[in-house]
This record gives sequence, structure tokens and C-alpha cells, in this order.
Amino acid sequence: MPARPRGRVDKQQAILAAAFTVFARTGYTQTRMDQIAAEAGVAKATVYSHFGDKEQVFRHAVRALSEAARQANLAVVERIAEPGADIAATLRAAGGDLVRCYCSPESRALRRLVCAEAGQFPELTGNVDEVSGQVLRALADRFARLALAGVLRLDDPDLAAGQWTALLTGALPARYQFGVEPLPESEVDAVAVAATTTFLAAFGD
Repeated sequence: MPARPRGRVDKQQAILAAAFTVFARTGYTQTRMDQIAAEAGVAKATVYSHFGDKEQVFRHAVRALSEAARQANLAVVERIAEPGADIAATLRAAGGDLVRCYCSPESRALRRLVCAEAGQFPELTGNVDEVSGQVLRALADRFARLALAGVLRLDDPDLAAGQWTALLTGALPARYQFGVEPLPESEVDAVAVAATTTFLAAFGD
């Protein structure tokens, strides 16, 4: 099958980015296709020609943001693979970046949208959950390697991955639910340091 022209792919990505911005701002029900077209700088007919209807635009936009979040988180996890590195410093740095991913405006908007529209689009909740699962599995793989190298002391890398991410992000959903402002950079670093200190007290060699 011949590859799709680069320009068409770029236009689709621009439309999806614009659509997500509008959906995040006004919600699915209140969003109109002409608003998406205006945000993307294209004709409304162009949006229809690429995606068919508003439901499809929404599904594709959420999946595109989920994929971007997956890639960003996995890029951070991939840095936790060097047994010779200072494990405390490595985890503090990676933990801070994972918290930044979690707290990014796009990630927060994604969670709000998926939660708000779960009744009409239940499959998107599963899509976001699968992304989280992939990140946890990748993190567990890194921890298993570090355990084999004698850097960490653990029998269940899946459990360890879940516990470390819980230490990093466990308090954040309630914070955002009640409209508290995003974490300042100094607090992000403090969360990462505290989570890593607690984690290594349990699993450090």
C-alpha cells in the first residue's frame, strides 16, 4: 500500500491538535466542527473529509494525545536502565520528569476529558488505562534489570513499579480535583526526592 502523502498526515495532526484544544476548552457536547476548523486554520469541509464526524474527531484526538503521553513517559523510563549509574540520582531525575508528564496541561486535560465523556466513549478510558499499563510494564522491566544487577533488592518488579509511581503521583488527583494550581517546579523536585528516598529505603541494595 503506498504511503500517505506527508502533507496529508501533517494536516491531520494539526486538525487533531486543534480539536483537542477545543474539546479541552469547551467539552465534547459544546464543541462544534466549525470551531475545530477555525482553531486548525482549515475549512470545515476539510475536517469532515479527514474524519467524517465529530465523534471520530474526538476519538482520534484523544488517542493521539494518549500516544503522545505514552511516548513521553516511556522516554523517561528508558533512562532508568544503566546499572552503573547513581541509582538515587537517576530515580530522582526520572521521577521528577514523570511527575512533569503527569502534571502537564495536556495530560490533565486528557484525564478530565476521558473521565467526563466515559459514558459515551468508554473505550477511550480503556485506551488511557492501557497506556498507563505499558508505562508500568516498562518501568517494571527496568527495575527487574536493576535487581539482576544487584542495584535494587526486590522480588516483584511489577509491585515495585506500582509503588514508586504511587509515591510520585498518588496525591495529585485530589489536588487537581479541587482546583489547586499545578505543582511549582520546586514541589515537583521535592515529590521526586521524597518518593525516591522512601522507595530506596524499601528496595535499595
